[in-house]
Amino acid sequence: MTDDTLATDGENPYLREPPSDFRPVAELDETEADRQIELLREAIREHDRRYYVESEPLIADRTYDALFSRLEILEDHFDRSAPDSPTNRVGGEPVDAFETVEHVAPMLSIDQSGEVEDVYEFDSRVRRDLGLESAAGGPADGGAGDVGGTVDNVDDGDGTATLSDFADTGGDDRVASADLQYVCEPKFDGVSVEFVYEDGRLVRAVTRGDGQAGDDVTKNARTIRAVPQRLRGDYPDFLAVRGEVYMPKDAFQAHNRERIEQGKEPFANPRNATAGTIRQLDPSIVAERPLSVFFFEVLDSSDGLERHTEALERFPDWGFRVTEELERVESIDAAVRYRDDLMERRDELSFEIDGVVIKVDDYAAREVLGTTARHDRWAFAYKFPARAEVTTIQDVAVQVGRTGRATPVALLDPVDVGGVTVSRASLHNPSEIAEKNVDVGDTVRVQRAGDVIPYVAEVVEKGSDGHWELPDTCPVCESHLERDGPMAFCTGGLACDAQRRRSIEYYASDDGLDLDGLGEKSVRQLVAAGLIETVADLYELDRDDLVGLEGWGETSADNLLAELEDAREPPLADFLSALGIQLVGPTTARELAREFETFEAVREAAVESPEALESVDEVGETVARAIHDFFSSEANAAVVEQLLEHVSPQDAEIETGSDELDGLTFVFTGALDAWTRGDAQELVEAHGANATSSVSGNTDYLVAGENAGASKQTDAEANDVPVIDEAGFRELLAENGIEVA
Repeated sequence: MTDDTLATDGENPYLREPPSDFRPVAELDETEADRQIELLREAIREHDRRYYVESEPLIADRTYDALFSRLEILEDHFDRSAPDSPTNRVGGEPVDAFETVEHVAPMLSIDQSGEVEDVYEFDSRVRRDLGLESAAGGPADGGAGDVGGTVDNVDDGDGTATLSDFADTGGDDRVASADLQYVCEPKFDGVSVEFVYEDGRLVRAVTRGDGQAGDDVTKNARTIRAVPQRLRGDYPDFLAVRGEVYMPKDAFQAHNRERIEQGKEPFANPRNATAGTIRQLDPSIVAERPLSVFFFEVLDSSDGLERHTEALERFPDWGFRVTEELERVESIDAAVRYRDDLMERRDELSFEIDGVVIKVDDYAAREVLGTTARHDRWAFAYKFPARAEVTTIQDVAVQVGRTGRATPVALLDPVDVGGVTVSRASLHNPSEIAEKNVDVGDTVRVQRAGDVIPYVAEVVEKGSDGHWELPDTCPVCESHLERDGPMAFCTGGLACDAQRRRSIEYYASDDGLDLDGLGEKSVRQLVAAGLIETVADLYELDRDDLVGLEGWGETSADNLLAELEDAREPPLADFLSALGIQLVGPTTARELAREFETFEAVREAAVESPEALESVDEVGETVARAIHDFFSSEANAAVVEQLLEHVSPQDAEIETGSDELDGLTFVFTGALDAWTRGDAQELVEAHGANATSSVSGNTDYLVAGENAGASKQTDAEANDVPVIDEAGFRELLAENGIEVA
């Protein structure tokens, strides 16, 4: 089927069974092109509504993509771009900053509590202020109110109301009636946004901000496919509505999995993911992320509305997505039961909620009740208690670290653990997964090691058969995953994007060359901008390219380039550490430098005779194999050669130094005030001592600073090794005639 002829019977040819072939653009005149653009826009808007609002698509994804591509081509060729064209869903040009815009009506917060007594107090106040009789029920006797009406809708599985049919509860429903009615809704855990429409067109989208004004995020909002750019049906000339932008649970887990596999930090929960996305300065980033929206309140309208339920009934006709989890009730008892029922079903929902909102239905009653300075007096949020420790594993991702270690990470329904919201937890390694019999769908207990790192402690209830299995290949580069005892490692080396980016971060870190101005965020930005792919690319950065990046100025660019220039001749030990070789930190790097003196000697020994490495303190068979594997990798060797075109590691100077501490062995843990750990190690080594990274029977002193590691102190106790603090370390130095500032 082709588009040679357009339908003349009023049916848009791109709605059902659209053409699969299009005439060449060069054969169209402007009139034909304008007509086709108009029909394509109209059809794509309808397809978006059917797919994202009603979940009833008319055409296959591939067909939709073909129509969308055709529209892009026509708009570009005939210069017919428009603010409300569906093509703006892919994002426009980045903005420098968001403009602050006043709301057409205040977007106030909601008074809230998790205590049922406060809910009944809200009902009593509402009735008192409206001159109605007191509520019949209460938390003690339960009351007798029944649900008066619900959204009459077939559950299509996505939580969307496609037909709102609120049943009439009967009787006189005006404010003067004793039958006060509430509307109960989920309390969405997302980001509130005001959407303003004039003549049916979206003209502005503004975040809640302080309730009176917020950030203009219109460009970003246009990329969300559940946001209608044009209204349908008999809509008001002017309309401002409130919606909740959110990230669906399954989309959140998939997005976090993708971030983890790309070596990026995952979001803590869907709300954080949404908030971080909607305020992106680059709309194209927003377009790539799976945001959706529910609309739930009229803020202002040129048409008179009498009830909240009336607005909700008309929302779908205008193209607004409404949740099906709505109920109109005749008593506060029924509202409490609604909340308890929804709390039991919250895990079945496709979106996160943290309670329910109870609203007076009648707008005239709302006017009487009014507002406080902070919240509407006609609404109340009955919160859910925080989830604690027990949650469900929704997916498992594999995170690849700097050394190639592949760590399974459980993606969880967000849960409160010690006052912190946790959405991921380490599964450590495949052996531990098998031992605990953990898999996707299991209900697990999550704990935090040392109040920092979340991990899965145990399976509370099996929701699966068997346990999760590690894939054979790396999720980032598809190289083979090699097992090493209980651990697994990606064999891709620096050919693996995850290892490569993390290697750049490590190269610039304190344990590397300590390059100021080149932290994790900066490295991510440079990689995303395509300015660097490997460590060697750092030395080819251009000043103009840096200044052109968001957040960079001439001073920050010059400072970084100066740092890099100063790092072209690093000490051998620093350079070896900065390479990020597995199991080779600053201490081992110093021992290698001391033993081999030159970089070439280290590399030759690693490749040709790795057993020679084992003669070095801190290097055993495992470390020697790791060094050999690093330098034997073709990908790593290529990056090192590129790096050596810019960097000349300085030969190690064999210090004959003093021998005041000759024969002593020190281990340092925690943070010291006067020295970095590396400086402290160099200090004792300069005076004849050894500095190692682990405590053994050969250790003479463990120097423990702030936040010292518990394991080293336990090892010290087991081996009768004295533990001294920084003050004790200074005294020891002074006793041996070593003066320090």
